[in-house]
Amino acid sequence: MTSTAFSDLEIAHLLADAAREAILPHFRSSDLSAENKLSEGFDPVTIADRAAETAMRAVLSNHRPNDAIWGEEFGQKTGTSGRVWVLDPIDGTRGFISGTPTWGVLIALSDADGPFLGIVDQPYTGERFVGSPDVAEMTGPLGWSPLQTRATTDLAQAILFTTFPEVGTAEERACFERVSAQVKLTRYGMDCYAYALLAAGQVDLVIEAGLNAYDIQGPIAVIQAAGGIVTNWQGGPAHQGGQALAAANAQIHAAALELLKDA
Repeated sequence: MTSTAFSDLEIAHLLADAAREAILPHFRSSDLSAENKLSEGFDPVTIADRAAETAMRAVLSNHRPNDAIWGEEFGQKTGTSGRVWVLDPIDGTRGFISGTPTWGVLIALSDADGPFLGIVDQPYTGERFVGSPDVAEMTGPLGWSPLQTRATTDLAQAILFTTFPEVGTAEERACFERVSAQVKLTRYGMDCYAYALLAAGQVDLVIEAGLNAYDIQGPIAVIQAAGGIVTNWQGGPAHQGGQALAAANAQIHAAALELLKDA
């Protein structure tokens, strides 16, 4: 039976706290090593990834034993509640092993309709971005602030982020470049931190492809709580992964979608 001692939001914070404690001793450590999960290409995993997911699963075992879990490192655990906690212990492990603070811990709580509670946590900078039907807030070294996406409606004034310049297939890359050619500024390599900046009102668009569910569900909940929109490149749900178009508002979303939807 699910414990009622803590609310879902409190559990999400406990998960983020547990992941921070597990991860930070390894960040920028001189003896940190990474394994490659791919036979072709490079998809690293470290002791910190596995330790953080193990720590979060322990919290859920204690407080939400009937909920399912879907984590990047240890796969899926079935549940009986109809709810699933979707965990990416370190989104942006390439950045993590490079010492950049653009990686983060992603946490989502989802039901049949998709994620409705999410956290993007950056342990090193101490920033935590939280979204739920009742909460849209950021806490960090400078204190607390509400999350609110930008009101930019003109692509020519928009700031666009993506993680990898290649953005999926050649066809997807071509569609992305159509949007990139129209915006004021395109930046690369931010991993999940780009989605947090969108929710915080700093940028207007994040466009990616080739995602897994655990890459996007936490950001979806945070961005939606802040007033933004996240869909796939055809305007449908994005929470199962694949393509993602995150936008600050409906107008800028529609403008970008018109250039992407052929992919």
